Amino acid sequence: MNKNLPDGVWPVMLTPFTNDNEVDYDALDKMVDWYIRKGANGLFAVCLSSEMFNLSLRERAEVARRVVESAAGRIPVVASGHISDAIGEQIDEIGEISKTGIDAFVLVTNRLAAEHEDEEVWKRNAETILAQHPDVMFGLYECPLPYQRLLSPELTKWCAETGRFLFMKECSNNLEQIKEKLEAARGTPLKIYIANNPHVLETMQAGGNGYSGILANFQPELYVWLTENWDKEPEKAKHVQDFLGASNLFEGRHYPTSSKYYMQLEGLPLGLKCRTKKLEEFKVTHRREIEQLHRANRFIADQLQLNGADSL
Repeated sequence: MNKNLPDGVWPVMLTPFTNDNEVDYDALDKMVDWYIRKGANGLFAVCLSSEMFNLSLRERAEVARRVVESAAGRIPVVASGHISDAIGEQIDEIGEISKTGIDAFVLVTNRLAAEHEDEEVWKRNAETILAQHPDVMFGLYECPLPYQRLLSPELTKWCAETGRFLFMKECSNNLEQIKEKLEAARGTPLKIYIANNPHVLETMQAGGNGYSGILANFQPELYVWLTENWDKEPEKAKHVQDFLGASNLFEGRHYPTSSKYYMQLEGLPLGLKCRTKKLEEFKVTHRREIEQLHRANRFIADQLQLNGADSL
């Protein structure tokens, strides 16, 4: 496992399904190639966007394995998937999924303690997991479901200083908290990628490591440009951030169906089937919104690729 993950963009991967509600592994292969062509620096599989709570353990492990195989060493892969309530069962889930060759297993922060329990309980459970899997490197994910547990800077520092944590998907949507966590992780292997796209530019300016959020399923190449060029072309970066921040309005609208439709527009051979959404709720007007976002993304991408710094 790689102990030095790259900065940049880590899409939260979707899981494609056949019309018979089985995981479509051929489409998953094409999806991995699409992310890589768009410039993704790493992949976060078996997460909430992957509908992990609606996948069996066998499916969670097989999806992680297939993503690793499809990536074929081109970019690193991390995965989550411990969805049980009991720590003992989570330890078993972590073991199965960690055997797939992922670079780190990402702990969902709300799984390690109940909502009413404090960070000492969380830390004890984390210590148990680390001891049970001494050869596994880990990550952290402040997943919003079934409840959101944001780690304090102090607990973030504790995790970082174990040397066992490489990846954090930070979901506070609070720039001050983000900066405090960045400081807590400084000088350790832990890299922090934010989920909330309105703060990407400010986070990079504060020494952040990149972006891992829903909109990387709609406009990954624009986030790649921003994370790579924010300091080289600062004026253009402000305009790109403004566009990406406004695109945040699409984040929760009929997702992940909406993103699968976007990928269809990109030419990917996958269906719109989801286990967490009803397809009939994705109306014609919602398709038009995604089509218009797709055209707008292409326009901005063309500007970035073909024109000078004063073109935006």
